[in-house]
Amino acid sequence: MNYIFQAMTQEQAEDIATNWHYNGEYSFYDMDADQEDLKEFLDAQKRNESYFIVTKNKEVIGFYSFNQITEDTIDIGLGMKPNLTGNGNGLEFLKNGLEFAKSKYNPKKITLSVATFNQRAIKVYKKVGFKEEGTFVQATNGSSFEFLKMVLLC
Repeated sequence: MNYIFQAMTQEQAEDIATNWHYNGEYSFYDMDADQEDLKEFLDAQKRNESYFIVTKNKEVIGFYSFNQITEDTIDIGLGMKPNLTGNGNGLEFLKNGLEFAKSKYNPKKITLSVATFNQRAIKVYKKVGFKEEGTFVQATNGSSFEFLKMVLLC
C-alpha cells in the first residue's frame, strides 16, 4: 500500500495533540503528557518543515519528524495513530518512514531514541536493522525516564 508523506498542518498537529491518547503505559506518548513537548509540537515555526503527516488510503495513520543532526545523520521521531498500535502495523509504517528519510535526506546514518520500557517498538526497530548504541536518562513527563539510543547505518 502507498504511504503518502506531507508537511504537517497546524490543524493536524492540534488534532494529534488533542485526540491521540494511548492506553496503559503507552500514555507516556500522549502529546499532553509533557507540556514543554506539547508547546513545541503545536508551534508551527518550531515544527518547521521537519514534521510530516503520513496517510494510507487517504486516512491519517501517523506522523514522523526528521531532524538533520549532521550532514550525514538524520534523527527520527514517529507516532502511529493509537488505534493502529499493537496490531502488527509498525514494521510497514517504519519501513516506509525509513525509505522516505533515505530518499529525502540521503543520510549515512539514522538515529532514534525510545523509552526503554517500550520493548514492542524496540523489537520492530531491531527487525529493520537498528542497533543499540547506549542509554541515557532524560527529564520528561514530570519525571526522569531511561531512553535507548539506536542507530541504523544506511
